[in-house]
Amino acid sequence: MPSYVSPGVYVIEKDFSQYAPSVNSSVVGLVGFASKGPTNKATLITSPNRLIDNFGFPNENIEGQALEGALEILETTNSMYFVRAAGSSAADASASIDFGSCPAVAVSNAYIGTAAAGGSPANNSTSYMFRIQVTDNQGTSKFTTPKEFTVASSTWTVDSNASSQGPALKKVIGGALQTGHVGVHFDTATNASGFITGRYAGSGASLSISAYSGIVGFTPGITNGAMILAAVNPASGTVSGGGAGIGAASINKHASSLTVYGSQYGSASSTSGFGYLVESLYPGTGYNLGTKSNGDTSGNSITINNINGEYFDVIVNEDGVAQETFRVSLVQYKNFIENVTAGINTGSTSNLRSGVIKGNIIASGTNFAVNELSNFVNQVSSLGTQGTHLQITYKYPDTGAVNQAVVGPTTVGAYGGGGRFVKAIEGTYGLIGGTNGTGSNSENDTALIGDATGATKTGMQAFDDDVLNISLAAVPGYTREAVQNALITLAETSQNFMAVVAPPYAVGSVQDAIDWTNGLATSRSSAINNTYAAIYWPWVKVFSVHDGIDRWFDPTIFALRQMAYTDNVSDPWFAPAGFLRGRLTKPSDVEVRLNQGDRDSMYSGGNVVNPIVNFVQQGITIFGQRTTTRNPSALDRVNVRRLMIFLRKVILQSTRQFVFEPNDEILWEQIEQVLNPFLDDIKRRRGIIEFRVVCDESTNTPARVDRNELWCKVLLKPTKAAEILIFEINLTNQSAQLGG
Repeated sequence: MPSYVSPGVYVIEKDFSQYAPSVNSSVVGLVGFASKGPTNKATLITSPNRLIDNFGFPNENIEGQALEGALEILETTNSMYFVRAAGSSAADASASIDFGSCPAVAVSNAYIGTAAAGGSPANNSTSYMFRIQVTDNQGTSKFTTPKEFTVASSTWTVDSNASSQGPALKKVIGGALQTGHVGVHFDTATNASGFITGRYAGSGASLSISAYSGIVGFTPGITNGAMILAAVNPASGTVSGGGAGIGAASINKHASSLTVYGSQYGSASSTSGFGYLVESLYPGTGYNLGTKSNGDTSGNSITINNINGEYFDVIVNEDGVAQETFRVSLVQYKNFIENVTAGINTGSTSNLRSGVIKGNIIASGTNFAVNELSNFVNQVSSLGTQGTHLQITYKYPDTGAVNQAVVGPTTVGAYGGGGRFVKAIEGTYGLIGGTNGTGSNSENDTALIGDATGATKTGMQAFDDDVLNISLAAVPGYTREAVQNALITLAETSQNFMAVVAPPYAVGSVQDAIDWTNGLATSRSSAINNTYAAIYWPWVKVFSVHDGIDRWFDPTIFALRQMAYTDNVSDPWFAPAGFLRGRLTKPSDVEVRLNQGDRDSMYSGGNVVNPIVNFVQQGITIFGQRTTTRNPSALDRVNVRRLMIFLRKVILQSTRQFVFEPNDEILWEQIEQVLNPFLDDIKRRRGIIEFRVVCDESTNTPARVDRNELWCKVLLKPTKAAEILIFEINLTNQSAQLGG
């Protein structure tokens, strides 16, 4: 207690208002296969749209019916955890994106205003006009007629320093973010006036430039001087000079007309090149680019859209529609594609990431080695000799002679000496090669059962987490014994949820279904006997809107659906069966039509199959609620087992706060004060007939207190469901007195 010394008024706050919290009893856990989405992770799903966005559409070709089941169950609950299982054969879908350089020409004013060609700069009084044509990687011209740009004399200075000439070009032709077909890159590190670049990368792309002074006009000649146009090697990034008739003297004095071609660094899908190996964020066939039965596009593709300067857009398409767009510059942001967890980073402060793809590796070298990407441009220096060529076509304006030089193959150098205008080559690249991770029965079983020994629990083992609050679980459409047994065992050991299972489709007759539950069938060798499990049969026919056909659905789907529906209209301790809470509106038929004798055989004599019956007037209805225990007790009914799961969770949550409190009469009374109102509420809501909470010296003996234990006994009489209604009709004679 704090000490109070000086006079004053003090307030002490103590909280004795503890009460039992509310717990959602309708949280469903499903484990199964899908064509996309995160694997081996319990993913919260709150709506059908969110399920499809995360895991794709259901498909008859996907093993099991987990997605179909999830969509049905989400109609009655908004809380579900879906675990996508994937075996060792799971593979990401991928696409190899090729890279190349844009054609570029270095421009200098070193000879502007000279009295004679090659003389020293004299003044900046000369205006220059550029006539430019650009072609894309397919060789298609982008201007109907060459586009003309005039650089006024006042924008030039008399020196060749980049800091003055680069901005001059940008002002007239356009900056790096312009959307035109030609632009300017300004790089102070090269001490050049600036680089005019074409928008498109690749060996088919070209840039043609003619430069004329205002004095000379468009008449060939060099009487009044010329501007330097120097071709830029697209592979190495160096300004060409020397050899093959393209020496500095020739260019400086004569080459007022140049055509420069881009290059491609081999092919990312071959052993002679490199590129980004873009992969789907998760494995699955749902990412593979394809065509649906109605002709619509399915899956994912990557569209590369070259924009001006050093920029290009990476567009992620899903089902033929653009979903994400990332603007990329390998000059400004050299590591825009990061590791798997980070996804794509545009270099912006928001650090945008893709929810569809990852691109953390680069394929390179003669052995197509796969290396982690940390800095794209610097990786270029390690690629070795590529089979690329630089082709330069230029025309002497004074003589009209045309010359051509081919340089290569070249060695790609590091940035600053190479790869100056590197871009992804424009086009659409479809993702291919994704697999779902389903294969043999043993692989599927292993994936669904999962592993609880690693750092992260996989498969259904992910359900063993109190935080998830799962109360119901199933593996819809998958009826192999090992998987069902594992789910039932997990339900029993965790005590958190009820497992719902079913015999295989086309198991046979009623007797065959009973034999299956008793471990006497080919597909099952052990009997199911557990209070944490329930069996439903037969399968039901439902029209699948995604497949456009009638399909036989696992009855566990609708058993879980009606349990969640029961929680909505009543409480979990009400029986999820009968015409009020067990009637199924979606199914149109049942696999086997059951009569009264069939239902008696399935539900009595130690048999534990809950029948689904097609009544002529009332429709298809769940008409049973037994658990699979063979021992007669209150826990042989689903409503009682669900009540006990609910009570356990509430008691744990509401009393955990008392751990480490003094173990005395005050604490015992506090616990009773929390539990009594809660249980009284359950009684008023028809869950229990009578209860008593005992937490005193009779349950907390000195020996238990010495062991730091607190014991509390809760006595319950659960409400039993009226499953058999008997009306005794007595006939009497007319003189009998029946009473009032």
